[in-house]
Amino acid sequence: MNKNPYEVLGVARDASDADIKKAYHKLVMKYHPDKNPGDKSAEEKFKEVNNAFDILKDPQKRAAYDRFGDAAFAGGNGASAGAGFNGNPFGNGSFHFNGGDMGGMEDILREAMRGFGFSGGFGGAQRPQRGRDLLDEVIIDLKDAYFGTTHTVKFSSNVKCEKCDGNGTSDGKPAKPCPTCGGSGYVHTRQGFFAVETPCPDCQGLGKKIDKKCSACDGTGTVNKQRTLDVKIPAGIMDGARLRMAGMGEAAPNGGESGDFYLDIHIRPNKTFERIGNDLLMHQDLDFVTLAMGGEIEIETIDDKKLSIKIPSGTQVGEKLRIRGHGMPNGRSGFGDLYVEIGITIPKKLNEKQKKALSEFAGIKNEKKGWF
Repeated sequence: MNKNPYEVLGVARDASDADIKKAYHKLVMKYHPDKNPGDKSAEEKFKEVNNAFDILKDPQKRAAYDRFGDAAFAGGNGASAGAGFNGNPFGNGSFHFNGGDMGGMEDILREAMRGFGFSGGFGGAQRPQRGRDLLDEVIIDLKDAYFGTTHTVKFSSNVKCEKCDGNGTSDGKPAKPCPTCGGSGYVHTRQGFFAVETPCPDCQGLGKKIDKKCSACDGTGTVNKQRTLDVKIPAGIMDGARLRMAGMGEAAPNGGESGDFYLDIHIRPNKTFERIGNDLLMHQDLDFVTLAMGGEIEIETIDDKKLSIKIPSGTQVGEKLRIRGHGMPNGRSGFGDLYVEIGITIPKKLNEKQKKALSEFAGIKNEKKGWF
């Protein structure tokens, strides 16, 4: 039984999308397998967090859960974080499948009308099943987000059978329409006043009949295979972004459309730089003399370059100096800005000469009101 997604993320039922996303990012960073190697309880918690977020981030799934609870996802139509073929193909709990395409409201209406004996309105053969979407998550460093990087995923999933080109036939050619149903996938029977349409017993509703099946895939059109996928993460990507690779998900049986592959990006906090949109903020402590008299200091930017900046005389603690163009890439051939927040270093020990100089300064300061 699935756990209450609101309780898992620690949010109220009327929580906003922003609150849900914030809670998710906090928990996924806490329980991610990379931070808790070998910790089974953290791995299970990570799966629960992903499962809860998969429900609450989707307005339709969230509405269904609010109305029906766990029953809304009975039969495997709900979120399935961490679930894959023969368990988790990735072993770290971070990869999972999204629910496959069920045909949407059109298919639901079609099935309902068929149950009451109506066969018109939607017509045609049964739409081929779509392959399931695949989802992975990765935590990268801020520098990786600055320069861009590649995330390599290794996993096992169904792919199109190469021997039959996904047709499921021994000769690799598309199967002929089922002679029993004429390719519609359904047969008609009459029960009293009602005409009932049921899946064709000869082709199981596929609308085509394979006389001689492919030996490699046994007529399904797909085989399970180990895969390696390189996903390019662009420079300047934001925390929480989701990348989509169309058609790179799981292959569908009997020639259906393949699903998509998604990669959710999380960025690990940096010790030196704090990201604010496309800008960066760093903290720099200076001595009293430099703050009072001004000077020049050298800092290191996120791209590992040395940069000299001028400190104006009378600079105050907490003041932010703006350095244009040294922030994060903004995706439009430009960069955000770097802000240097000024702090102060207070010496813990002073020699006699230093004490005397400060005492003399304090005396002069007291004589001239308005200083500092």
